[in-house]
Amino acid sequence: MNTSKLIASLALCFFVAFAGNLITMPAIESWYPTLAKPSFTPPNWLFGPVWSLLYFMMGISFYLIWKKGDKDVKLRKALHVFLFQLFFNFLWTFVFFGLEQPLAGFIVIASLWISILYTIILFRKISQPAAYLLIPYLLWVTYASFLNLFIVLLN
Repeated sequence: MNTSKLIASLALCFFVAFAGNLITMPAIESWYPTLAKPSFTPPNWLFGPVWSLLYFMMGISFYLIWKKGDKDVKLRKALHVFLFQLFFNFLWTFVFFGLEQPLAGFIVIASLWISILYTIILFRKISQPAAYLLIPYLLWVTYASFLNLFIVLLN
């Protein structure tokens, strides 16, 4: 086990979570409550625990790939695609909550979904546990995509 890579993997994911939270919290108190939302919208308190668990699982998944090294082209590509999807994760928060643009947010979250799926495909070739750890993330983003789409349609 490489403790420094494990800590760095988790820190990276939780840094994105923290940065996103700085953008989300003001909007949750001001702009977001003014939107019409679908009946299947979960309560606001649920998002924090779910995302915390998902970021933890993402960090472990990233670690399982990174600990195998970064010299091999296949490993580097998988690591880069993970970082790319993590960027889209933050970008969605910035666009949806920060810029208050649900339609643009939907375009970003669709790109995020595709990049997560691609990450899972690449990770599965290297480490099945790493890929499986990302499936709940893909499912949650699928759900969030529908929420985002319905917010666009209702507003």
